[in-house]
Amino acid sequence: MTRRDDATGFSGQFTGHRRGSPGYRGVLVGLAAAGVATFAQLYSLQGVLPELAADLGISASSAALTVSAATLGLAVTVIPWSAAADRFGRLPAMRLAILAAVVLGLAVPLSPNLPVLLGLRFLEGAALGGIPAVALAYLSEEVSRLHAAVAAGTYVSGTTIGGLAGRILAAPLAELVNWRVGVAAVSLLAAGAAAVFMLTAPRQHGFVPVRRAAPGHGLAARLAANLRSPRLLALYAQGFLLMGGFVAVYNYLGFRLGEPPFGLPQSLASSLFLAYLAGTWSSRAAGTLAARLRGGRKPVLLLSLGGMAAGLALTLADNLPAIVAGLLVFTAGFFAAHSIASGWTPLLAREGRAQASSLYNLFYYTGSSLLGWVGGYYFQQGGWRFLVLFVGVLLLAAALVAVLVLRSNDDGGE
Repeated sequence: MTRRDDATGFSGQFTGHRRGSPGYRGVLVGLAAAGVATFAQLYSLQGVLPELAADLGISASSAALTVSAATLGLAVTVIPWSAAADRFGRLPAMRLAILAAVVLGLAVPLSPNLPVLLGLRFLEGAALGGIPAVALAYLSEEVSRLHAAVAAGTYVSGTTIGGLAGRILAAPLAELVNWRVGVAAVSLLAAGAAAVFMLTAPRQHGFVPVRRAAPGHGLAARLAANLRSPRLLALYAQGFLLMGGFVAVYNYLGFRLGEPPFGLPQSLASSLFLAYLAGTWSSRAAGTLAARLRGGRKPVLLLSLGGMAAGLALTLADNLPAIVAGLLVFTAGFFAAHSIASGWTPLLAREGRAQASSLYNLFYYTGSSLLGWVGGYYFQQGGWRFLVLFVGVLLLAAALVAVLVLRSNDDGGE
């Protein structure tokens, strides 16, 4: 594959845009905007769950299904999206996905009842699946391998800004007007971010289309190869367990803070989503630290898990400053861990990088859909302490898997 890197002037084998080049900046800005568009829509309803529950007359766990429906739709479509991206290209797949998601997102606030709302949220999530399914494969092909960890951290930073923007915009508008207006505003924000992505993401240099796979190298074979890798399975476990615990904490924190002894109005409780800014910083910092440490990604991952556990413990206090501090540490640890695990995944794949990343996202969003919802039963049965115990067990399991299976300084295939 002989290409010319327009950003660097390098002609011959394309090895990726180097840090500081226009192409590198275009990849990062474009994917950050795509992350904002995706995650603003995906989690916009999380910031308005108490209002939605009151409006529709449903329980906290039923309201949380509106979040799970979208993440489930995303989870089940990441592999089809990756297959489409292998054949038609990374950018065309992401462009179609983001346009479809914006249209569906604008329809969500018009839902007349819970079944229609869940159906539209599922379809919206299915459309959004085209971004995380393909983004890291696109990044790994277009950015120099030397800068891949930092670039992946920057992409994850964009997802944190999107997640924060969706929640922090929707919640005050929901209290001021209603939850439908709040969610509509987020969809308009996502439309603007989608336009930035369309204009800034550079054309593909490193992509080679898969037209007709050789025997034994089709989609099923590529998926099976990734699922046979113990180290990839360990990374998929990180996504499943950590995302499940993270979403459980954020799904029910607003309900807890609305009850005694806090009694916070939802507009004020939603301001705690500003803790996402800690993740914006930590996701990029984790990639930088992993690139500098001799031990590579594994020690940074374990340090991040320790941070999550420490922050989670602090949220047990009946003291708002302690809860805020705990949420900051917990969020920073989560996004650092996610940045490491998601960026590591395509580098460990022997073949089918898009499928490797898609499988990570399948496990990641299945954890969000399933464990984020299951956490509601612990919260309803035993309050916040039971929820913290549930999430703590998930963190312990993730740490054990990482210690026993993953290797330090491992950037190659099996």
